[in-house]
Amino acid sequence: MNHPSYRDRRRATAPPRLPGRARNARRLSAAAAVAAMLLVGCDTGTSKASPHSSGSGVSLAPSATPSHSRSTFAPALTTAATACTNSSKLAGWSNRRLAMLTIAVPVSETSVSDATSEVSAGAGGVLLFGSKAPSDLGSRLTTLKSHVPGHLGLLVMTDEEGGGIQRMANLVGSLPWPAYMGAHWTPAQIQQNVTKVAKKMAAAQVNMDLAPVVDVDGRNVAPSHTNPDGWRSFSGNTSVVSKAGVAYMNGLRAGGVIPVVKHFPGLGGSTYNSDFGPARTLPWSTLQKVGIPPFTAAIKAGAPAIMVSNNIVPGLGTNPASLSPTAISSELRGKMGFKGLVVTDSLSAKAISAAGFSVPAAAVQALRSGADMVLFDLGSNVSSQTSSIATAITNAVTGGHLSRSRLIDAAGHVLAVRHVNLCS
Repeated sequence: MNHPSYRDRRRATAPPRLPGRARNARRLSAAAAVAAMLLVGCDTGTSKASPHSSGSGVSLAPSATPSHSRSTFAPALTTAATACTNSSKLAGWSNRRLAMLTIAVPVSETSVSDATSEVSAGAGGVLLFGSKAPSDLGSRLTTLKSHVPGHLGLLVMTDEEGGGIQRMANLVGSLPWPAYMGAHWTPAQIQQNVTKVAKKMAAAQVNMDLAPVVDVDGRNVAPSHTNPDGWRSFSGNTSVVSKAGVAYMNGLRAGGVIPVVKHFPGLGGSTYNSDFGPARTLPWSTLQKVGIPPFTAAIKAGAPAIMVSNNIVPGLGTNPASLSPTAISSELRGKMGFKGLVVTDSLSAKAISAAGFSVPAAAVQALRSGADMVLFDLGSNVSSQTSSIATAITNAVTGGHLSRSRLIDAAGHVLAVRHVNLCS
């Protein structure tokens, strides 16, 4: 710093010497400027990221420092801001841990502790089954969540649609069938009533609802083996379903619950219920006019998650939609621009086995196709089934059948829907 040539250049370009008082004032001003620059640098490097941010905790707000100091500090700020993301953090995780994050483990709402070992191993969510929740469900789920590695949160989901599809109405209050809501309630009334239920769900530590159903189906029947919708649908009118679906979705969000819009690309008019065997939707050309608009409306309104059906879609391939890269990656992600969480319908469905897939193999295919989280049914072998799915995913990455980047992307979507920031 005391190189002669540097001193000579400094003297050659120095301004005329000022009187004593002026020189002192200029020194104080310069010192203050340097102190301000250092203070800004220190503050920026230690600020915390908000829970919804994806950066490293560096503030990107405009600096109050002079323009000449901005050019000095900008490169360091840019480097710090891009140094840490959820993806970069997840890249350091093992394949097994990433795989576990993409699995929702089924469990009885009366015995949620049964999923403790799977949650401790890093499962991304639990799916509650049952028809009457215990009064202390909230405290039981709080205990279960305490086992999550790193306390990164847990998706606790259930089916609370209304009518005959309600798991915990005894705790949160009852809703009528969606068909009734669509016919008798305004969108504002739907949102208001759903919000009341959602607030009680959130109080019981349930933070995700596998609803609303935005399939367009006007058949005036209860859901059955031959018709998965019926009264589960708001209407046979596409416009009514679009408005009611967004209202239901917003009601859940207002109550602190994450909605999962289903069943993409629409089950209205299906040939059968995929839970019980192979099923086909209406042709893709028809769905684009009748069934897709409610999903488009939900996406425009900020839908955080979408469930994909197990039906084959004529015109989009021969696999069930949940296992179809054309349906998920090309249409839902690509053309429709959905960037949120993609969840499969239950891979235990007979339509999946009829297509030649075991549950673990279907999980791998679903992830390859663009899904982020896989669901399966409650049974006597949940622990071994969960382990088999995680092993199949891990082996698929090792064997080159599933890219590690796709697995990291899926895990990232699971964290994002819960607003988890690994860099904060």
